[in-house]
Amino acid sequence: MSISGKIAIAGVHEYESRFAPDKTEFSIMAESAREALADAGLSLSDVDGLFGASMTMGAMGMVQLAEYLNIKPRWLDGSNIGGSSFVSHVAHAGAAIAAGLCDVALILYGSKAASDAMAIGTGDSSGRDPGSAFVSPYGMTLVSSYAMVAARHMHQYGTRPEQLADIAVSTRHHASLNPHAKMRKPITRDEVLASRMIADPLHLLDCCIISDGGGAVVVTSLERARDLRRAPIVVRGTGEAVAHREIGSPDLLTIAAKQSGAHAFRMAGMSPADIDFCTIYDSFTITVLVTLENLGFCKPGEGGAFVENGGLGLAGRLPVNPDGGGLSSNHPGMRGIFLVIEAVRQLRGGLGARQVEGAEIALAHGTGGYLGLMHSGCTLILSKA
Repeated sequence: MSISGKIAIAGVHEYESRFAPDKTEFSIMAESAREALADAGLSLSDVDGLFGASMTMGAMGMVQLAEYLNIKPRWLDGSNIGGSSFVSHVAHAGAAIAAGLCDVALILYGSKAASDAMAIGTGDSSGRDPGSAFVSPYGMTLVSSYAMVAARHMHQYGTRPEQLADIAVSTRHHASLNPHAKMRKPITRDEVLASRMIADPLHLLDCCIISDGGGAVVVTSLERARDLRRAPIVVRGTGEAVAHREIGSPDLLTIAAKQSGAHAFRMAGMSPADIDFCTIYDSFTITVLVTLENLGFCKPGEGGAFVENGGLGLAGRLPVNPDGGGLSSNHPGMRGIFLVIEAVRQLRGGLGARQVEGAEIALAHGTGGYLGLMHSGCTLILSKA
């Protein structure tokens, strides 16, 4: 049973502060929930499906979150597959609604990654999976695994650091138009290349920022959403996938997006040519480049030419991350929920200077984990009703 054209996003909210040391993860979630439900014209009493994940929630986290909100939903989903979790939660919520397991789903995230000084990206993978013993003694970290993918892409296809830098430049320009972005000062290609090396060939400005933050998304049936406060944004296609070492030597440049994207396009009955803009997980500039290739927006090896010289700008070949993304707007540890929120906002319109002109169909894609080692990928295609 396909949920395409039957499920809608009725409300969204992004927690605007990038530094909130006086808050907790749950209080950020609760404030976001209140605002997203108000956006939809609903209240907590309407919520009977609760979805969420965080950097610290344990086995009983969803039960504790329900208690914090003082609700007793009849469907809970605390699945955590890293930064892509919340993109997948939209699909899971849609499936639960279509199956009659809940009517109104609330998806939540909250994080204090910046104010709690989390060392995201620089810790090793010890204990996270059985294969970690083969890499952690040699210094493999999250950032170095992405650097390995970048180095391979450069070796195999001749991709240049300047092309990766152009992704950061475009994203920063978008952030300069977003009053809530953490990093708003425009940067140049030369400034990216002059920033200190973090893991060769990735410079500091090739890497995402760290912030506090959170958000909420309200999902319900399209039929119910038509009677709510805001025009519904319709779910057209979804896809989920994982990629790992396959007990061998996998192709570092074939990522989970290839599988999840193909499924989402099939469900939607669309192709990359139908997409007006994308919100793509940008933990690093290389993440964006290989994701675009694997989703089919360009052929393998052509990503460098696709993104350079403003290719991802608002007036470029394919606008990507018009909010400023994780590279410049916010990245509180797990960023998938903001991909959904920005896609919805753009499809609603009225965002001023950072509005993608004529936006009708959006693709959001989240990545969680380590490219080159093991990761998840989730793709979501949305449209106006």
